[in-house]
Amino acid sequence: MGSRLLNIQRRAAEHGRLRTGCTQGGKPVRSATWVVTSHSEEHVRTAAALWGGEVEQWSPLNSSISQWRVITKSASVEALITPGDPLNQYNELWSKGGCQRRCDGETELLSRRPCICSARFGEDWHQQKKGVVCSATSRLNVMLPDLSGMGVWRAETHSFYAASEWGAMVDIVLAGTDGRGFVPVTLRIEPRQVVREGQTKKFPVVVVELRGVTPRQALAGPMTAAVALDPPGAGQAVAALEAARPDYLAEAEAALTPDDVGDVYRRAHAVGHLDDDLIGRLAAIADRLKAEAADPDEDGAYPAEVVDATP
Repeated sequence: MGSRLLNIQRRAAEHGRLRTGCTQGGKPVRSATWVVTSHSEEHVRTAAALWGGEVEQWSPLNSSISQWRVITKSASVEALITPGDPLNQYNELWSKGGCQRRCDGETELLSRRPCICSARFGEDWHQQKKGVVCSATSRLNVMLPDLSGMGVWRAETHSFYAASEWGAMVDIVLAGTDGRGFVPVTLRIEPRQVVREGQTKKFPVVVVELRGVTPRQALAGPMTAAVALDPPGAGQAVAALEAARPDYLAEAEAALTPDDVGDVYRRAHAVGHLDDDLIGRLAAIADRLKAEAADPDEDGAYPAEVVDATP
């Protein structure tokens, strides 16, 4: 593998955006289906072929740069959560002059002041009229495996409810994969409603959910790229992933020396397959082999021990 610059952060190119709204007549309008926008006509036409809709040229609000857009007929798209931490969240307030506030929930980062919205309106600040307070802004980078290009697409929502759900979902996945490997998901626009002060309010929320794999497999460690790209379905995922995992205990049982068991241990450790149960069983096999051959060999060497090298 070649060298890399160490003083810059490597990241995939952004091919476009997945939006839950569009502009019609110069005004923003919510959409019940996904809106795909990009500078690439090819990407948008492929999205239209997959999910329906008519391709058109379009310019974002307050911009003169033309892009391509399709208002699809699909409320869900298949995607991959990419390695690393793909989620970025802030409470933000924008105007024609750009971003006026960017807050992490405790500190407004541009002025370095405590959260302005909560200080002014309390813990229910998000119920205030849009434009008066910040919007809970979540940006999730995903790969769309059926579109050309190796870059990412940015799904963005300003939903207060989606913000908490996206954060929880991504953090759970990262706890299982340590940010390594891809995870197949579905991004689905779900209609919801709340009753507040006697009035019913309807709104869309983007839900991120596992696709074709069970929580057991998503949390067991990084899955292979082949499984992430073509998940076999929840009913078959366990068998498919377990088939791809070596039978470390069978290999250890076939070992002739504790050193051979140590090799099995190191290979399992290198790919993140070690757990407390496997460590204990490998150690027991190594101890048994050591007891069976406690005398030094013809070179005077004693059997090696299996030790836990987990940090």
